[in-house]
Amino acid sequence: MNLLFRILVTSILVLVISYFFPSIAHVAGVKSAIIVAIVLGLLNVFVKPIFVLFTFPITVFSLGLFMLVINAGMIALCAKLVDGFRIEGFFGALIFSMLLSISQSVVYKLAAENK
Repeated sequence: MNLLFRILVTSILVLVISYFFPSIAHVAGVKSAIIVAIVLGLLNVFVKPIFVLFTFPITVFSLGLFMLVINAGMIALCAKLVDGFRIEGFFGALIFSMLLSISQSVVYKLAAENK
């Protein structure tokens, strides 16, 4: 149930962010948003830890700010893999990843309080 909730929340947030910031991201529809949520979850589970491991010295040197670059890379890779999802450039992916992370944190915190 928790997995379905996270996929639903992420897909809704992807739609909302692309609606309010059309110059940064474009999602073709609800089906594409759900696929983006699933692919992004899979990338964060399987690919992101490899990038974190290989870039650990840079992350430590930058006091963790390089994680923003890794998150943007995951969004950009997701945009390459999913038809119907487009991100405008690296800075668009960076802003999109920050907006998505912040909004997910808020929604998950509110959902945890209402349990």
